[in-house]
Amino acid sequence: MKFLRNYEVEIIRLKEGKHVFSFEVNDEFFSKFEDNHLVSKGNLVANVTLNKDFNLIEATFDIEGSVELVCDRSLEIFDYPLKTVERVLYKYGPEEQEINEEIYIITRDTPKLRLAQLIYEFILLALPAKKIHPDYRGEIDEEDFEDEGQLVYLSDEDWEDEDGSSPAAEEDTDPRWEILKNLKKKD
Repeated sequence: MKFLRNYEVEIIRLKEGKHVFSFEVNDEFFSKFEDNHLVSKGNLVANVTLNKDFNLIEATFDIEGSVELVCDRSLEIFDYPLKTVERVLYKYGPEEQEINEEIYIITRDTPKLRLAQLIYEFILLALPAKKIHPDYRGEIDEEDFEDEGQLVYLSDEDWEDEDGSSPAAEEDTDPRWEILKNLKKKD
């Protein structure tokens, strides 16, 4: 795509050292991605710092601005302030390949880095799992506790099986427990 060529950096001509590139991320940028159902509008700036060394290129993506999201609770549209910093290493090797999401192998003949997909993915990774409009963030319900990873502990008395019995009652009737209790009393 012609538009996404604006998000390419020619590295073959870069000298060793730090180089900073700035990319504007707007509605047109998001429209170029097929799976743009999470974010289709935004106004961000992606500053990419490439630190070129003899054996590798360290890329730091500093992305800041806002994206338009739809509230999961009220379906209202709101602007979400977004700031993220991500790092990627490009190491030189015999053939191009992705080692993991942070390390890529490129050849010494690789003419340019295509950064649009990485910028898009970093923006998606910075989105909250639960998108709540600022007007509703103060409201707390049971779902909020579950999403935040807070656990609710039940005592044995609070817990009941389908037949209405509790594990505490089973412990007293299980003969294995009685044998273990007898062993403990002998000490």
